[in-house]
Amino acid sequence: MSTQAPSNLSLDVVPETLDSAGDLAGKHIVLGLSGGIACYKAAELARALVKEGATVQVVMTEAAAQFITPVTMQALTGRPVFTSQWDAREPNSMAHINLSREADAILIAPCSADYMAKLLHGRADDLLSLMCLARPIQSVPLLLAPAMNREMYAHPATQRNLAQLQADGAVVLGVGSGFQACGETGDGRMLEPGELLADVIAFFAPKSLVGQHVLVTAGPTYEAIDPVRGITNLSSGKMGFAIARAAREAGAEVTLVAGPVHLSTPRGVARVDVKSARQMFDAVSARVDAATVFIATAAVADWRPAAAAEQKIKKDGSGQVPQLAFVENPDILATVAASGRAQSGALFCVGFAAESHDLLAHAQAKRLKKRVPLLVGNIGPATFGQDDNALLLIDAQGSQAMERASKLQLARQLMAQVAARLSSV
Repeated sequence: MSTQAPSNLSLDVVPETLDSAGDLAGKHIVLGLSGGIACYKAAELARALVKEGATVQVVMTEAAAQFITPVTMQALTGRPVFTSQWDAREPNSMAHINLSREADAILIAPCSADYMAKLLHGRADDLLSLMCLARPIQSVPLLLAPAMNREMYAHPATQRNLAQLQADGAVVLGVGSGFQACGETGDGRMLEPGELLADVIAFFAPKSLVGQHVLVTAGPTYEAIDPVRGITNLSSGKMGFAIARAAREAGAEVTLVAGPVHLSTPRGVARVDVKSARQMFDAVSARVDAATVFIATAAVADWRPAAAAEQKIKKDGSGQVPQLAFVENPDILATVAASGRAQSGALFCVGFAAESHDLLAHAQAKRLKKRVPLLVGNIGPATFGQDDNALLLIDAQGSQAMERASKLQLARQLMAQVAARLSSV
């Protein structure tokens, strides 16, 4: 790492340039549709895949065409849709070979109960099943997004088929739960397009943190003054949530302890909601023994009112301001970093410092004070609530600036840095 870094990072940014290539740039996805009402979601999924930079080739079964037209899917992907193994557009009449060899992955969404049974037994009586059977297993993964009635999904035959397909190497992306087209409610719905997109992106991500359990704190804390007022800060939690997502993409088991924010939980991440610094301290203390990496991204209040009023504090007309006494909150990062597991190297700790000025000096001082191997600094006023950030990494060897980019992109870079440090231990 370089030992030279600016005390303040550049705040200049052109937002539309961030991650402009898309998370799936260069990937070619064959999107297969089997029969089911969830085909309507495939239209949005195809569009989302294209927006992330993938090229998408749609292959539909005859049954799927009863729910959505090939014209719709062609318009969304910009590519002709294949529906028949006898398609004359292929000069060698081998669409099942050509399509499978070009793919980085085959994603069947929706994948009906009938179609899972067909794949399990190696039946190949239409183009999609023929293509799946003919694909090079080692280089063209098969991803399945089941979609069916709750009773069909729970049936022992379906569960056996799911288990065997996974044993045969297919990746089953799971199902959603909720209201179904038949009017019933339960498991079996196809995942929403956004969820499937996140799963596909995660599938292609380097798995540098497999076997690790990452515990992340994110967002602000809120310290009550009275029932309607409190002390908090401007942290949005976006950086911490991005780190939780990136760690999960990298293959880690992830637990996210979140302060009061309005953000969706990243796919595959276990979330614990808290409000105050003491609640966050308790939540971390209860879970840190199971973790191998602790990343303290949250902007935790340093102080809290010594005693919160039970009723709203009213003005009395005297012009006198109420006198509030404060006490110091427990230092979550310092406590965890001083633990035996952290000191022995069994737990790798990463701290965050949100500063307003003199970033390098303050971040270096905080790393030494907290006794953490890696400290990540940023300029708080320039990033709170934003989708982008610029970071400064501080360790015993020096400092390294991470140029402004989206918080998710920076989170992925940070996870690569953490993985490299873990591998060198």
